[in-house]
Parts: sequence; C-alpha cells; structure tokens
Amino acid sequence: MKQSKLFTKTSKTFPKDEVSKNAQLLIRAGFINKEMAGVYSFLPLGLRVLNKISDIVRDEMNKVGGQEVYMTVLQSPEAWQKSGRWSDEVVDNWFKTHLKNGSEVGLGFTHEEALTALLKRFVSSYKDLPFYPYQIQEKFRNETRAKSGIMRGREFFMKDLYSFSRSKKEHDEFYEKIKQSYLNVFTRVGLGDRTYITFASGGTFSKYSHEFQTVTEAGEDIIYIDKEKNIAINQEVYIDEVIKDLGLDKEKMIKAKAVEVGNIFSLGYKFSEALNLTYKDEAGKEELVYMGSYGIGPSRLMGAVAEILSDEKGMVWPESIAPFRVHLISLNKDEEAEKIYDELVGAGIEVLFDDRDVRAGEKFADSDLIGIPYRVVVSEKSLGQGGLEIKKRNQVESEIIAKEKILEKIK
Repeated sequence: MKQSKLFTKTSKTFPKDEVSKNAQLLIRAGFINKEMAGVYSFLPLGLRVLNKISDIVRDEMNKVGGQEVYMTVLQSPEAWQKSGRWSDEVVDNWFKTHLKNGSEVGLGFTHEEALTALLKRFVSSYKDLPFYPYQIQEKFRNETRAKSGIMRGREFFMKDLYSFSRSKKEHDEFYEKIKQSYLNVFTRVGLGDRTYITFASGGTFSKYSHEFQTVTEAGEDIIYIDKEKNIAINQEVYIDEVIKDLGLDKEKMIKAKAVEVGNIFSLGYKFSEALNLTYKDEAGKEELVYMGSYGIGPSRLMGAVAEILSDEKGMVWPESIAPFRVHLISLNKDEEAEKIYDELVGAGIEVLFDDRDVRAGEKFADSDLIGIPYRVVVSEKSLGQGGLEIKKRNQVESEIIAKEKILEKIK
C-alpha cells in the first residue's frame, strides 16, 4: 500500500478525555478512532492488526477441533430467562432495546444460552458429541467505567468457544488442551513471556476458573505470581486455602498488576439443565451435556500489545501481527523506491510505501510511531553506499545492504 493513498493520517494529539496509553498511541498512529468512551472504530492499519490476531486465535481453535459459527448479536429473552440471566439484577451490564412491535431484545455479551438452545436441534445421541463451536464476533457490555482504551470496551471483539461434552472426564481433557492453545496464542502475538495461567473464582460454575493475565502497570487486576511454577493467583481468591490447594509457597509469590487477556470456565450442567440439553448414551439413557466456556478478546489483546510493546517513539509491533512487514521510505528517490516496492510486493511481502512529499524527519517519526518491524530507506546516501538502509524497529543501529539482497534479509 502506498502511504499517500492511505486516508488516515498520523497526529501529535489525541482526545483530551483519553487517558489510556494504548488508545493514545493507536489514535495518534491512525489505527483506531474514538467514537465515544469505550467505543472505537478500527481504521485500515488497525483492522489489519485485528484480523491477524483473530487469524492466530482462529488457527489455534481449529487445531483443537473448534468449528467456527457466527451467532446473532440480537438476543430474545426466552433462553436467558430459563437460565436466570435476563434480569438486570443478575447481569448488570446488558444493553437492551425494543423492537417496533414492543418486544424486548438484548445485545449479546456472551452466548452460552444461545449456543445451548441451538444445539437442542442437533444433539440427540452420544454420537453427536463432543462438539466445540466458536465465533469471533462483536460483543456489547454496558461497562460502568471504560478508561482502559481498547483493553476494556463497551463494544469489542471476542472469540468465545463453548465445549459440549458427554462427561466431566471428556470435558476435563479438552479443558487442558485449551489451556495450551491459549498459551500458544499469547506466545504468537508476543506476550508469552509475561502471561500467566491465573487461578480465579469459578463463580457459580466451579471452585476455580482460569484467567490468562498479562503483567502490565496498566492492568486493572492484582495477581500473585510463582515464577518457578509459572502460575499465578488472582487477588480475589488469594487466601491460605487456595495457596495450600495449589501447593504454593506464599513467601515466593510476587505481587503484580495485570490485564486479563483470556479466561476459561467449567460450566458443568448449569445451562444444559436450564435449557434441557440432553443426549442418549450407548445404553439409551438420557444424560445432560457437560459444558465449558472459553473467551479471548482479540481487540483487548491488541490493546495489551500496544500498551506493553511500545516505547517513547510509538508502537513496536511483533512481526506476527504487524499491519505490514516493511515500511519502505523514499527520500527523493521515488523511481528507485518504486522498483524495490514492486519487487517486495511481487515476492509476497506486505509493504507500506511512504511515497509522500514530506520532510525526511516527518517520515522517520511517523515510521517509529506506526511501528512496522522493518524500515527500508532508499536515499541518495544509501544508494551512494551501495544499496538500501535497513533497520528493525526494536533496534538502534541500521545497516546498508545491496539491493539484490533485500528479499533475503527481510525473509
């Protein structure tokens, strides 16, 4: 893509009411636009990053047998009334509205009830299970506070997968697989070395649930980490009984602020019983389906990466999710740069080509702010030294390489 054709522009400013670092950077770099508190539009650069994160999540879910679906955002009360979660007294962050005929509907904040009701049409025998549907879809939550940028939005993207199993044993086996899948996701987006499986309250579902918490000063949670065992406990359940249950030493636990980037729950029979989702086993006996729920927010994950993997100049995107692999900058050498651009694009390399008629200093500052992994400069100086100047975003020094070796270097 040629930067002169990119309709978004970088900026030195951001909305006065925006207090989060991730949103400030992403707005200034032209990745997102703030519509209102907790509500952001994803612009071309931002959508490329969001889609790459979603594709990594999708790949890991497919590897454990997930099947992608897309449920409706509009939710009718019926299934939710059966589970007891339609009431605002039980769930206080519903967005609800009315159809023109007066019927009340809600905007989905999760989809346990909807998937359970749907599966009643397709599950009747033990041969129909296990089943692992998931979706990557907009969710809506009427959050009391929305001051963490895209790490906590009122409208956001979420991957929610639901497991439908024949028994607790079958569920537990899948639950362990999904733990590893989540860790794979966080490693692939560049946060694996600071993300911990964290024991948290299981609420009404089970004794514990498991969160995936990424250490950052911008986080809203407090966790206690055992770095030797690579696990943590959320402050909400950090009591002697839990520490003893997990075989941990309180003296070795390190306190840290963190942001929750994923969570998984054993739901048991809560929703299958409420909505009467059953199957007949090998002997013809009717049994309830055992369920689990597994969430990751791709938009929240993008915000966490922006918050953590950035410096005083701007974004520092990991290669796996960067909007482009190469930021090609022409300094009054457009003809030579155009040839390099065509060569890279022809080889399947994603390139943002800064062909704008602006000062060199502005091009370099924008390149640092946008944070693409490789910066390649075509200038009279570089050509005079025998090639192109190349620098990685997370490195200080640049080097000159011959033009014919650019593909080898980038790949």
